[in-house]
Amino acid sequence: MTAMPAMPTMPTMMRSIIVDDEDHARITLRYALSKFPEWQVLAEFKNAATAREYLAQHTVDVVFLDIQMPKESGLELARSLLAQGKPPLIIFVTAYNAHAIDAFELQALDYLLKPYSSDRFAKALERARDMFNLTRPNAYGQALASYLDAAQPNGSETRPAYLKRVTVRSVGEMENILLSNVHWMAAAGNYVELHLDKRVVLHRVPLSKLEEYLDPAQFIRVHRGAIVKADQPVHLLSLGNGAYQVSLCNGDEVAVSKNYVEAVRQLLLNRA
Repeated sequence: MTAMPAMPTMPTMMRSIIVDDEDHARITLRYALSKFPEWQVLAEFKNAATAREYLAQHTVDVVFLDIQMPKESGLELARSLLAQGKPPLIIFVTAYNAHAIDAFELQALDYLLKPYSSDRFAKALERARDMFNLTRPNAYGQALASYLDAAQPNGSETRPAYLKRVTVRSVGEMENILLSNVHWMAAAGNYVELHLDKRVVLHRVPLSKLEEYLDPAQFIRVHRGAIVKADQPVHLLSLGNGAYQVSLCNGDEVAVSKNYVEAVRQLLLNRA
């Protein structure tokens, strides 16, 4: 009988630190955590430098990390932790704009948007607990690296660059998926279907949000509910009554709405 792989040991206490330059923000977090007896606040810091020194000498499970801080941003601290090897889990605490929040969600990273509700805080703690059961533990570090590669080093609210990968999270698992391996995408409510070789993966983000972070030179919308990789279309077929369909290199066939027919036709002509 094949032995089952050992699961990570769940800590009896979740050891955390708080890094935020604002006194009231640290007090709010500490008070919120005091309602969860299985969570322990080991220390609090006003800046990234002192937090880094502490983390170099102590084992911490979760860092509650503000992004916009004077001298050194939370993103810079996160980069240095990532460079040291397996980082602690990071829950970003931020007043970021909508684009930045989208970027967190696209990489399956957790965040608390100031001001946050007690329900949202409890969900963040639950997600952090779930991270310790990941069957692919290295995926968290890869997801964090992917986000930091695209984020502004000083924590500004400038929109991140086009994505090269997304991180999909399901119960007990995270998986990093290169967008270069995605043939096409389909809307599925608040999810998007990522169609890869011989499998389809669900990612919890609306297609319209994901599209904002896709390189338009690499992906083309063909329908309100579908985006295809630009190198995939091989044939455009008219089905009559104004309906169209495009055949892809991988053998799939995707509906094309009349609003996008000309774009698909030009794409094929330019490749002829």
